[in-house]
Amino acid sequence: MATALCALMTAPAAQTADKDEEKPVRYEAPGEVHAPSPDPDIRAWHDLTYDQKPPRPIPDKDYGYNPETGAFTHPKATPLVKDAPSFTGQLTYWDQNSYTKNVTVLGFYNEVMSAGHTWQNIVDFNGRRYMYVSGGRNLGVYDITDPRNVKLVHLKGTHVVGEGRAKEPEVNPYAENDMSGAMSIQWSKKLGKYVAVVSHAIPRYGIMDEKLLEPEGVKTLKHWKGLKGFQVFAVNSPNPDDWELLATRTTDVSHPDAPNGQQQGSGSLDVPSWFGGKYMFLSAAPDDRYMLTEFPDYLYSAGFQAWDMSDPADPKFVSQFTAPGQILGDPAHEEAYLMNPRAGNRTSWFGSRMPPFLVKPLEKGGKYAFGSMASLGLYVLDLSDPKNMKPVGHVNTAPRFAGTEFDNVDVSQYERTGYVFTNGYPMNDECFEPYKDIWVVDAKDVKNPKIVAKFPRPTPPDDAAFTDFCQRRGSFGPKRPGYHTTQPGKWRQGIIPYAFYNAGVQFFDVSNPLDVKIAGYFVPRFPKKGEAPSYSFGNLTYGIYAEYDRNIVWVFTNNGFYAVSSPLLGEPLFEAPKKPWPPKG
Repeated sequence: MATALCALMTAPAAQTADKDEEKPVRYEAPGEVHAPSPDPDIRAWHDLTYDQKPPRPIPDKDYGYNPETGAFTHPKATPLVKDAPSFTGQLTYWDQNSYTKNVTVLGFYNEVMSAGHTWQNIVDFNGRRYMYVSGGRNLGVYDITDPRNVKLVHLKGTHVVGEGRAKEPEVNPYAENDMSGAMSIQWSKKLGKYVAVVSHAIPRYGIMDEKLLEPEGVKTLKHWKGLKGFQVFAVNSPNPDDWELLATRTTDVSHPDAPNGQQQGSGSLDVPSWFGGKYMFLSAAPDDRYMLTEFPDYLYSAGFQAWDMSDPADPKFVSQFTAPGQILGDPAHEEAYLMNPRAGNRTSWFGSRMPPFLVKPLEKGGKYAFGSMASLGLYVLDLSDPKNMKPVGHVNTAPRFAGTEFDNVDVSQYERTGYVFTNGYPMNDECFEPYKDIWVVDAKDVKNPKIVAKFPRPTPPDDAAFTDFCQRRGSFGPKRPGYHTTQPGKWRQGIIPYAFYNAGVQFFDVSNPLDVKIAGYFVPRFPKKGEAPSYSFGNLTYGIYAEYDRNIVWVFTNNGFYAVSSPLLGEPLFEAPKKPWPPKG
């Protein structure tokens, strides 16, 4: 490792600017001159590098579709954009056909909590199965006991609707500056009931587009009026209005009593990695020193936190893992940052977006976890002593931006094979960025993980009006294989489904990780005009959630959600299973 972690964690806070701060510092993209940013941290980050933001490649010249071969060549590098261009050979309409192989659609429900991304949890109560779908200020609770006849039983907030449809008023609204984040619901043996840990973090989008040019956006995120941290609830019934708040904690562990608006850092990102036992792991940047990231509309580079959850009503901070190249104002970190070939590209995400992925809980003999840290690569962590999360292995690839890199890790096959799978995902529509592969990592030697293969690129069926999914419009590439910490049954050997945006959900046969094959798929139609917000049309299948104990996969789109089954998993069960989820052992 480049630098001892103990040294990194005692690094001084970023220096405040002196009188020279008032001298103009200009961010200059090709052909543009912009005003300086008044935020001293943003200016200090800017001044570390010269501008290497990639120019916008020209479609049909620098990249595009080859009608002779039917193949698409991706750009080598792109900036993050909201107006990705089209290219010759692309469809001029939103494809209304759907495509299936080895998949049966059980039901479709045109309710949307968020057109960007949602999180799910499933809990069994009194012989009924309920699914929580949350996103922002919206939370839907669904009775999914029979996936063919799903019923909304409680709503907080509202549904996202397309243009031309009346926006529904909020019902059971959250308090101002409150919302429903990603959560993990588990059985607490100590309390003898289900407990929910809910993440609260600053928004990842929607506040600003370019932090170098929008000081008010930077100020809003630094002084976010909501909680930066997590809350713990006793889950007394399926209705979240009946839940009891047990604890509120900020991930700004240097200022544990800071009120909302004065807490530093990112808050808790994505689903907490907690299985109901003693230890919980989070993705979090603890303070405003963690700002070495190129992403234009986000401030922080998150590491990992460990928390003691022995008493869910009194969580205690244990430790912070920080990778080299995260802390602004620390010479060793800045040097490590500058050694990364992505430094200065004003595009790449640095740091984690999800907590570390454990092969098994520590309480059940687990030891190693895999931490995906975007442009910082994939870390193998020894968590046997949570007070000292120790990196033992690391691997990275050549840069592939825009889009994020090393976003998540699938550890489902590790005990059987010694391999894990990891991928980033696209953030530009119209394939206006390098393709995001799902990498196969040989981690049998945890000290020397190696990328040894990759998953096949999905291709359209023969009866489609296109030969490459890039032609179908929208975003194309892998997202995530669900959430192993909360999915009923956890995972299945030999088969992994992945959300794949405009390619729907793809079922991969991973019985041999060195020779992965596509065994099935469900590619839904795009929404029609008015069925989804125009800004989200390209964001088709953004997530999945699998019930491995009932052989059902939930497919979440910008137009609603589907229940599907597949013989690859086995016969679906249309009632609650005999063993409730989460397990009470």
